[in-house]
Amino acid sequence: MRSYGVATFALLLVVWGSALSAAGESAADNGERIYELRTYTTAPGKLDALHARFRNHTMKLFRKHGITNVGYWVPIDNPEGKLVYIVSFPSVAARQRAWKEFSADPEWQKVFRESRQKAGGPIVTKVESIRMKRTDFSPPVRSEQKRDRVFELRIYTTREGCLPILLARFRDHTMKLFDKHGISNVAYWVPIEGQPTSGHTLIYMLAHRSREAARRSFASFLRDPAWIAARDASRQKAGGPLLVRDGIKSVFLKPTDYSPFK
Repeated sequence: MRSYGVATFALLLVVWGSALSAAGESAADNGERIYELRTYTTAPGKLDALHARFRNHTMKLFRKHGITNVGYWVPIDNPEGKLVYIVSFPSVAARQRAWKEFSADPEWQKVFRESRQKAGGPIVTKVESIRMKRTDFSPPVRSEQKRDRVFELRIYTTREGCLPILLARFRDHTMKLFDKHGISNVAYWVPIEGQPTSGHTLIYMLAHRSREAARRSFASFLRDPAWIAARDASRQKAGGPLLVRDGIKSVFLKPTDYSPFK
């Protein structure tokens, strides 16, 4: 298993969905809900200023405009000062409307100006995002507050035409084997159409007790005869490996103190 900085997800971050309340999903996911995964890179020394802006202002304004706060994380190894977060919307149209109204809100514009002034200049230097929908086999995305665990964001890039085979392998085999080996399935998405990554990318999130626990779990998972059989059968069906060279990217994340999802 290889671990990369969040920068490797430049084209791979921004959308998931499901209206969440403090207790969980407030409405059923009818297949239209959009999830947006966003990664912000901050100017040197200004990550704390970005945290303060989200904690004290941005999340409340998101809720005001119908943007559901799902979760906020930072990479465990974070030399570039990144914030990774996920929000959701009932539909593509609702997303477009919500961002437009949020950006035009005088209260947000005031917060934006004052926070930049207090920080002595721009806080965010780069924004990355990708819009996604939940797969048919993904667990529901629910608000959780659990202690002492880390999250792992994993991105798989498939060879042409192999994404359906990969999805079938996860649906029928991989998720059950993850459970067997102590790996928690959080959620699974694919990018919606119209993005460079759509049609050949699976994006998913796992939870582990720790990075060391993740290492042990994956080691036992990869040795499992049931996994080896499922992998070989899917490769035979695809006529070779399902993924492109270096097609697995991974980054370990920890939740922020203000994240609804921990």
